[in-house]
Amino acid sequence: MSEPIGRPGGRTARVRTAVLEATGDALARNGLHGLDLADIAAQAGVGKTTVYRRWGSGPALVADLLVDMAEQSSPRVETGSLLGDLEANARLVRKTLDDPRQGPLFAAIIAAATCDQRTAEALQHFYDVRIDEWTPCVEQAIERGEVPAGTDSVAVIRAVSAPLYYHLLTRTDQISEHVADTAAAAAETAAKAGVFAID
Repeated sequence: MSEPIGRPGGRTARVRTAVLEATGDALARNGLHGLDLADIAAQAGVGKTTVYRRWGSGPALVADLLVDMAEQSSPRVETGSLLGDLEANARLVRKTLDDPRQGPLFAAIIAAATCDQRTAEALQHFYDVRIDEWTPCVEQAIERGEVPAGTDSVAVIRAVSAPLYYHLLTRTDQISEHVADTAAAAAETAAKAGVFAID
């Protein structure tokens, strides 16, 4: 995967923010194949040569958008128990996926990732960043003796969010808090039973 575009300052930062916001709006409306760099530039109020020079393609815009989304995501919440932490994670994912803009945006990115390698790599990077943010809650649960030593913390966090993304992609109704809490409880129960323990 290409190196992500660094975090600039001043006018460059304002241009990046405007372009990425326009990219997210267009992606949520029309998907990856509907991205037109000239339209993005016009919506962002910047010169199209700036967009072409800095990003050069739709997939490059999506890749940088995902980098920005990972950087802007809410930090981990610590509640003192594994179940509480996993519920906080599930509710954060639910809030994002139920958002009128973010939900369609994620669906469009996931769809684009199935046919574009750079988007797929950027999406993987996004998830890696978010999983890394939350795995300490499982490691702390191991230290407290809530789950067996050797529990795969990454697998536990994935088990929480997977049902919520499945809901996003296969249903038209919103994700209820009950669905989010059930995903957290199922992951916690499986972790305590040693399902995610690595031999």
